[in-house]
Amino acid sequence: MTDQAVDTGGARLSVQAGEDGFLGRTRELKGLCADIERAGLDTLSGRKAPRARVLLIAGRPGSGRSALAEELVRQVTHRYPDGVLRARLSEPGGTPVPVERVARDLLTALELPTPPGAAEDELAAALREALAGRRALLLLDDAVDAAQVDALLPDSPESLVVAVSGGPLTGISDVRPCTLGGLDTKSALELLSRHTGSVRITVDPRAAEGLVEECQAQPAALMMAGGWLAARPKAAVADLAKHLHAEGDESGAPLARVFRLAYGSLPAPAARILRLLSLAPAGLVDPHTASALAGCSVSSARTTLDDFVALGLLHALDAPLPQYEVPGCLQPLLKALAESQDRPAELQLARARMLERTVRLLQSCRAITETDSPQAREKLLGMPRSLRFPSPRAAAEWLVVRRPALLASARLAVADGELDTLARRLMSQLVRTMVAHIGTQAAAADLYGLHGLVLDVAERRGLAREQAAALLNLGDLDARTGRTAEALVRFRTALDAGRRANDPYATGRAMESVGGAHLELGDYDRAADWFGRALAQRLARDERADAARLYGRIATAHTYAGRYGEALRGWRAAVAGHRKEGDVAAQARALSELARVQEYAGRPEECLRTCQEAVEWARRAEDQRLQAALHLRTADILEHLGDPAAARLHRVTAERMLGEELQEVVTGEEPPEQGPNACEIRSTSAED
Repeated sequence: MTDQAVDTGGARLSVQAGEDGFLGRTRELKGLCADIERAGLDTLSGRKAPRARVLLIAGRPGSGRSALAEELVRQVTHRYPDGVLRARLSEPGGTPVPVERVARDLLTALELPTPPGAAEDELAAALREALAGRRALLLLDDAVDAAQVDALLPDSPESLVVAVSGGPLTGISDVRPCTLGGLDTKSALELLSRHTGSVRITVDPRAAEGLVEECQAQPAALMMAGGWLAARPKAAVADLAKHLHAEGDESGAPLARVFRLAYGSLPAPAARILRLLSLAPAGLVDPHTASALAGCSVSSARTTLDDFVALGLLHALDAPLPQYEVPGCLQPLLKALAESQDRPAELQLARARMLERTVRLLQSCRAITETDSPQAREKLLGMPRSLRFPSPRAAAEWLVVRRPALLASARLAVADGELDTLARRLMSQLVRTMVAHIGTQAAAADLYGLHGLVLDVAERRGLAREQAAALLNLGDLDARTGRTAEALVRFRTALDAGRRANDPYATGRAMESVGGAHLELGDYDRAADWFGRALAQRLARDERADAARLYGRIATAHTYAGRYGEALRGWRAAVAGHRKEGDVAAQARALSELARVQEYAGRPEECLRTCQEAVEWARRAEDQRLQAALHLRTADILEHLGDPAAARLHRVTAERMLGEELQEVVTGEEPPEQGPNACEIRSTSAED
């Protein structure tokens, strides 16, 4: 397993300045490495350790705790051949990330399946099972409490967990803690010199040491102090130290004092952009996000973001596209500034602009995949140049890079409660864009979460039609992953919502889906009954193509139940319906199923005639695999009727048509399921 990364938006308030590597913390690193080898309590008592060793790096935000964890991982990663996994356990504002989401992301990084709708316990157990017997290293950053870490601990004593937290993790046995203070003076001065140059440090070493003392040698404070000095080449180190000393200890922690100084020196437009970055979803910012929040151009937003990086106010992430991260230690400071200096209406407007920009980017991202559609091309050309993607590949890359922020945008929009219209549009576009670029199967876990958010909004706003659509989509995803009982509940609830909304599409689709769930559960009588109800609705609305398909679903239920007479009537009705609609491929498939049931019913002569007819229609539909399957069935029937020579001719024909694919042909053990329970993703908003 190669080195993996999950949710790499974790705060790196680092002493890793520039490309010259890590600074200081020699004593802490030595102690942590020794703790890996030190015997645990279980070993001392003669028992084998049941779980992975846990090392805890604790410290205040801005202390360089995440950077120390990364350096430790870098130094010991060679001991863990099964790779490194990383996860962040809290949102930028300090809200715990649900264990279910973390476990799902870690399983995805391991390239293992994560069934949509699976509960927290199921996913955590799957993760522990996946890591059992491996020598892996798990870095859990920004842990809020012991319960989060405990749920993710591998049941493998050969693995190592490095947890980063603000305090102790009481409740996890045999945790080895390392509590951080400030850097040593030498390392702190070197960190400063990387921003200011060595001259200003060496010409006044006492002032430099005084500045380190004022910052309490905290890496984040020192980086901002260095950025402040770098922006003022003529300012002396002593000037900054005096500024900070004048504020006094009563004005707050060193980080807050340095931040206020850096913020106060910004031009008003830049200061406003910095405040508004507290609204960035998941603390992740790109030029479009900053541009929309502030109402400025994308180019000027990027220039300002780069300036913030130089000042130590923002981190530039290593990504294919420009992306930045708001340091976690600055989040509460920025939020307090925004709430005190911007009116609530202004903040809400900025949030709405950001969501609207995200919706338009998603529209552009999806439209570039629809190059065959004149309407899509026209819509794309009507967008501003800054919102267009140069190619489908560039659009897909943007979607992958921005995925954590996009999903966080949806969650925040729903939690806001005041922007439900925008939230619905955002989720509708996000679902469609993911399906267009990633596919329903690959994006199923994300889609499940998004449809759950749509359901939350629909229930809150009393939108029965959208509630029905979300429930149908969730039920489809449940059904696809074998959670048929849960899917049945979803479909029944969707039926009630569709009736309240007087939505015939949702009502008919729900009826058919209920039938499909009963069919999967082996309740063939109820399946046929519900398919019949859906058929009656389709016939009443003169939806003949759907009615023909439903005749086939009813026939399938009767076939499973062994009621071949009723099944034959159903397939004949399906054949007639597809013929009237001119659907050659569907007619060929229905004739093939009719022949199958005739074979089951002991009517070989009828089956032979139907197979011959079906072969002709399959030829017209250019369905070579179906033709081959029909030739094989014909061969079986001819052998049964005592004509082996003719049977051999049909087998040769099938072999010639398929060659090596012959072994993959399904010749009729189970009737194929038909209908909409194949996870049809329906938009839950009228917005396109």
